[in-house]
Amino acid sequence: MRIKSKKASRLVVLSFLTAITLTIFECFSVQTTNAGRQENSPQFKAPKVSPILKTDWHNADKTVNVIVTLNGPKSGPLNAFMQRAGVQKRREMKRLGTFSLSLPLGLVAELASFPEISYVSANEVVHSFGHVSSTTGAEAGKATALAAGRGTVDGSGIGIAILDSGIDANHAQFSPTATGSRIVASVDFTGENRTDDPYGHGTFVAAAAAGGAGAGAEYTGIAPGASLVNVRVLNSAGVGTTETVLAGLDWVAAHARQYNIRVVNMSLGTSASESYKFDVLCRGVRALVNSGVLVFVAAGNQGKDAAGEKVYGAIHSPGIEPSAVTVGASNTLQTDDRLDDSVTTYSSRGPTRSHWTDADGVIHHDNLLKPDLVAPGNNLVFAQAQNNLIVTSNPSLNASSNNTPATQKLMRMSGTSVATPVAAGAAALMLQLNPKLTPNMVKAFMEYTGQKLNGFGTLEQGAGQLNVEGAMRLALSVRQDLVSPVPVGLPLLTTSVTPSSSFAGSSFAWSTTIVRKFNMMSGSGLITRFQGPYATGELLGDGFLISDGLIVNKGLLLSGTNLLGSGDSLWTTG
Repeated sequence: MRIKSKKASRLVVLSFLTAITLTIFECFSVQTTNAGRQENSPQFKAPKVSPILKTDWHNADKTVNVIVTLNGPKSGPLNAFMQRAGVQKRREMKRLGTFSLSLPLGLVAELASFPEISYVSANEVVHSFGHVSSTTGAEAGKATALAAGRGTVDGSGIGIAILDSGIDANHAQFSPTATGSRIVASVDFTGENRTDDPYGHGTFVAAAAAGGAGAGAEYTGIAPGASLVNVRVLNSAGVGTTETVLAGLDWVAAHARQYNIRVVNMSLGTSASESYKFDVLCRGVRALVNSGVLVFVAAGNQGKDAAGEKVYGAIHSPGIEPSAVTVGASNTLQTDDRLDDSVTTYSSRGPTRSHWTDADGVIHHDNLLKPDLVAPGNNLVFAQAQNNLIVTSNPSLNASSNNTPATQKLMRMSGTSVATPVAAGAAALMLQLNPKLTPNMVKAFMEYTGQKLNGFGTLEQGAGQLNVEGAMRLALSVRQDLVSPVPVGLPLLTTSVTPSSSFAGSSFAWSTTIVRKFNMMSGSGLITRFQGPYATGELLGDGFLISDGLIVNKGLLLSGTNLLGSGDSLWTTG
């Protein structure tokens, strides 16, 4: 296992922009007629060519559009080939090492023969991927709530503060409703005296959490009825400082009651060098959580090195904070089916490697279990801010045609920064169902109902992939008459809950675990009884263990729970 080292100095706060940007092109279909003749063609076995292109070799004069992946710089002969009549260069994506061409199908095999070409792909028709609201279970959860007589659950009444690069308030995904503007407040801490989004990151993030159907129902965010609070802490280049972020957190703390801000989204971060015990951003997050506000933070996009090898220990600050809900990114493969999902290669893995040094000069690493969970974050499509820097610099991220109105344009991004607002929107749904839920209860219930992804460890996925249906169903079953302070051990559920989910063609068991600092706890007592760490002002990860694996915290015993084996998740400081 490789542990990524951390720089000692603070870096400016950067938005977790796309770890992987998947290109969308103009859509052209490749006909597959007469596919039965393909084996009669001497070119059928041409190497490095997509099978989709091979189905139509007989039609050599047909013009097709292809994507070419390079394994090195283009040679003189390849450049000469690209100057031939009928061969036209379309786009070049230098960061991806790819470019697109239009050429006769009969020249594809020759194109693939150049040694610097790794593969020639078909430029297939791009369809809408599996809808986030479907694959996360949000639609199923809303249907369950409706059937239970709870009406429409869309996050209405819950405020989500987006600490980011601003929000384009004119975009159709934030169109005003009958009750007024969706964006109830906007403030700027960058010194640029603007609250729109010239960078483009914050608009996309806000739409993932709570975008409406104004640009198409299939691109609706998780909680389209929630109110949005635009807290601009990143400038026109997507850069901020610890100071600007802290100012934003402070503003949220001061105005949380005014706008009923129950959820904060921070798709940003900086190098994690200091222990969470001293890190000023972590302390700011903790203050908000202690006051009753959930804070969702992106884990970071440093899950692999330049050679593609897995990297552990690269969680960013303030994602290293135990009270934050630190979110990694999963890959749904653009389907609603959850059984083929995985953790993305770029999603930052734990443990946290922030540290502190004692008086004797001994370094103590935090080594906390992070992330807490993962959510869909690969190849998502949501609102595109007008004339934003991200799309201007990376035109391939545009997911709309040229004639689409500016207020309805969409863009495509990937990363933990776009997975995080998916989870934040889910929290708004849970809080609408049951406003009595504390931040730690929401966090614990999300983890408890998560889906363990096969082939991935706790340091990669935490408690598992977000399951909005399960989390909503559990929130729906928690009693509504909780008062503060809630007596420890008070029964929580009004009905029994089956620890499994079935929707969008998938059925799976819940993880039935929650993440603590150095291990994970499992058992029915985590949801059937009120636990001390669920109270506002407490830290879910605090406490210590006694010999039989029970956790003790302020006189609390978690009866009916177990400590998972140390071989998977137990870490010690050092």
